[in-house]
Amino acid sequence: MTIKIQRFYATHRKLIVLVMTIGILLAEASRATTTLPLYQFLMLVVAFGGLVPVALTAISSLRVKLVSIDVLITIAVVGALLIGEYNEAAIVTWLFLLGEMLEEASLARSRSAVKTLTQAAPQTAIVLDKNDQPHKEEVDFVAIGSRVLVKTGDQVPVDGLVVDGSGMVNEASITGEAAPINKRAGAKVSAGTILTNGILTVKATAVGDDTTFGKIIELVEEAEDSQTRAQRFIDRFAKYYTPLILLVALGVGIITRDLRLAITVMVLGCPGALVIGIPASTVAGIGNGAKHGILFKGSVVMDELTRVDTIAFDKTGTLTNGQPTVSDLIILRGKRQAIIDHAVAIERNSNHPLATAIAKLTVQRKAATAETTTIKGRGTRTVIDGHQYFLGNLELLADNGMKVSGLEETISRLTHAGKSVAILARDDQQEIAVFGISDQLRSATRSTLRRLKQLGINHLVMLTGDNQQTAARVAEQLPIDEVRAAMLPQDKATYLKQLQSRQHHVVFVGDGVNDSPALAQADVAVAMGSGTDVAIDVSDLVLVKGKLDALATGVQLAQRTMNNMKQNIAIALLTVILLFIGLFAGYIEMASGMLIHELSILLVVLNSLRLIRK
Repeated sequence: MTIKIQRFYATHRKLIVLVMTIGILLAEASRATTTLPLYQFLMLVVAFGGLVPVALTAISSLRVKLVSIDVLITIAVVGALLIGEYNEAAIVTWLFLLGEMLEEASLARSRSAVKTLTQAAPQTAIVLDKNDQPHKEEVDFVAIGSRVLVKTGDQVPVDGLVVDGSGMVNEASITGEAAPINKRAGAKVSAGTILTNGILTVKATAVGDDTTFGKIIELVEEAEDSQTRAQRFIDRFAKYYTPLILLVALGVGIITRDLRLAITVMVLGCPGALVIGIPASTVAGIGNGAKHGILFKGSVVMDELTRVDTIAFDKTGTLTNGQPTVSDLIILRGKRQAIIDHAVAIERNSNHPLATAIAKLTVQRKAATAETTTIKGRGTRTVIDGHQYFLGNLELLADNGMKVSGLEETISRLTHAGKSVAILARDDQQEIAVFGISDQLRSATRSTLRRLKQLGINHLVMLTGDNQQTAARVAEQLPIDEVRAAMLPQDKATYLKQLQSRQHHVVFVGDGVNDSPALAQADVAVAMGSGTDVAIDVSDLVLVKGKLDALATGVQLAQRTMNNMKQNIAIALLTVILLFIGLFAGYIEMASGMLIHELSILLVVLNSLRLIRK
């Protein structure tokens, strides 16, 4: 029965507040035109009507051993009724319920980013059966491996691979880029994107919550439920503060023998603005970030970002575009096309940016590789047509006893030009070549690093596996404070640990599997949305659109959100202090105090909403 009543009040909250408002207006009108008993009766009806939902919530709180604000209000209203202050009881319950309604409406607005994401998620899919006959299914019931038909204007309902057809897909919901991308057989597509023209048959590889779009929504929802240190402090504070107010009210009543004053202390001591201020800021800040492709995995990440003094960047794919191309191919021995064919065969299955650059070269004969072994920090060893091929750095050749005259001079010339180098050598040294590979800085890299400096990040570091000359050539174009080159993945993590041992708070920004150790070690791990799933999984902050300038925006948003929380705490505490001063000075009564209290709650919510606008 209790649950049904609570559900009724929750469902019809606006109507109930409206009826209470009309009741109070009629009571005030009756006092001016008729007798006092009618006024008292109408106020008593309003008070009882408002007391029921508050009292039921208070009872639920007490069952879980929590002395909530509703408990204070219930005791205060019951006390006011017992001493015949029906008008005070009515106005207090009306203001409390009105405040809750306005607070709920304001918070609903601050959650608009998540709501927009959820509403944008595809709900149904056209699935093809074994006979190629289409039928509609809810996306949650589409099986992995099913073939899904996507028509012009439709959302892609699943993550998958195009197996038939072609068309232009708008991926703005995932990457932020509105320009449609041509998708053909073999291309990957993501749920939530839109086919602007053409028709596709897609084999589902992920559905529902497991899609990229689903994970974005899940990340934002989880982040909003997380707690900062400030939130945990306020929760503990409220847990002890509310019983303390009850004891203070009891003490005031015993000492002064003024029941009305004791009841007023309970009403004015409610920590409503204090309790709601932190979640309101959190929801608004994280919602704003999500709207702009910045996913905070919890408000704790925002808290940590405000304490960061050092940011370390991976180079390739983070500071640079991550799409290097082969700018030089210097043949020391062997035939050019055969070397290209063998190099492409070795690198075609690798996702390393340098390997990808080599794999883009044009082949004449597709060489068959027998076995490929990755040697961490060195390169790869591959068997082709009975010969061992080494593709990597100079250390890889040295480890295998290969010394080639003129090789070091060639490498030095390329690295001084700011290019990365990959060496191909066959075990009998009949094929030896050096690939010069260059990558361009992201367009926003310089401006982003300058903004980070302005935001108080005083130490910017570049960590890269490239050689010192290439790293230095890139760094000299940027406001970088320190460069560490020729670093293995574990070296990056070790360096971050050294910084932390010197009391630095460190962010690491990366995009690849090889960045995972450093991402795991950092105080805040930032993954580019264009990076690998592993990097995104271990990160604390994801830049969904893969744009570096979003990092500075994220830092700035975190700083504004934490400042907003502090403002809300100050507003809440100052309101309670002023109310008590006004009460004991004789300027504040129960109803007027409750009005000020509810206005303070609305004020902190409105203050939080400022985070959404920019």
